[in-house]
Amino acid sequence: MELRLEGVGKKVGAQQWLYDLDMDVRPGAVTVLLGATQAGKTSLMRVMAGLDVPTSGRVLVDGVNVVGVPVRERNVAMVYQQFINYPSMTVFDNIASPLKLRGDKNIAQRVTALAEKLHIEMFLDRYPAELSGGQQQRVALARALAKAAPLMLLDEPLVNLDYKLREELRDELTALFAAGDSTVIYATTEPGEALLLGGYTAVLDAGELLQYGPTSEVFHAPCSIRVARAFSDPPMNLLGARRTAAGVQLDQGPLLDMALPSAAQSTGTLTIGMRASALRTVAQPGDVALPGKVELAEISGTDTFVHFQTALGELVAQLTGVHHFDLGAPVTFYFNPAQVYAFDAQGLLLQAPVRGKGR
Repeated sequence: MELRLEGVGKKVGAQQWLYDLDMDVRPGAVTVLLGATQAGKTSLMRVMAGLDVPTSGRVLVDGVNVVGVPVRERNVAMVYQQFINYPSMTVFDNIASPLKLRGDKNIAQRVTALAEKLHIEMFLDRYPAELSGGQQQRVALARALAKAAPLMLLDEPLVNLDYKLREELRDELTALFAAGDSTVIYATTEPGEALLLGGYTAVLDAGELLQYGPTSEVFHAPCSIRVARAFSDPPMNLLGARRTAAGVQLDQGPLLDMALPSAAQSTGTLTIGMRASALRTVAQPGDVALPGKVELAEISGTDTFVHFQTALGELVAQLTGVHHFDLGAPVTFYFNPAQVYAFDAQGLLLQAPVRGKGR
């Protein structure tokens, strides 16, 4: 399926839920809608599905404008944060329902295979009311996958699952998406989830489409500070700076040996962006030191996040592994100027770190 949005906007009363946007969704691939709560992800998906009519613009499916065509006349599968299953049917029949409608063969084999992928094979004889919320969400996911619709819309489908199961299902879903022919639109608030799913990413903020492209390119070269903030977890460290003849001078901080593009020579005010993972505790050649004091150290999964106060303000470092830091203790982190981002006075990207092979 080829899906194209042209000038699509959505206004409800005096509120603009979506500002006019254009997007050519890559057919047969996964497109991640990334943004915080109320960024416009669900509103955009409802317009794509035909559940809502846009206030402006066109939704083209294979070149045909489908604005106004009801959702029941479109071949679309959608899974919401709030699971929706048929309460009078067993789990097996819920998953099998789209297969029966199209007269599929080997229904039992297909249902069992999907149930095993989503770890619900032991619940096939139960009814939805007998399952937990996370289990019901997996049933809804399996039914959507069984439908094998040309367009599959998944609105934060893993949000109700526990951490361990989310990690497992992300890998399973990536494989299932790759094996199918559906164009998948997947909404999430988590940058890490977008990176794991790969494909393409559209970054949304307050109803605006900020950037759309291959996920790795959007992550490594965010076009603005707004995109960098949305596509960083924890949020990117942002430092005030100015351009000088000798390099880039951080406000209340050291001079960075950086050569910015010639187009930026007349730009005095800058913002330097530094991902938390670019900071380390052991210096390497060319590194700049950032001394400070530990304010908080928290362990999340296999990483340790250290919040520390410096002359430049509060920063956060992300260290691989489990590390102990005493609160209030002096600490020095290091970074290489080649690993930072530079944004101009308008918040637009001037320069991104040079990526090595395979990055």
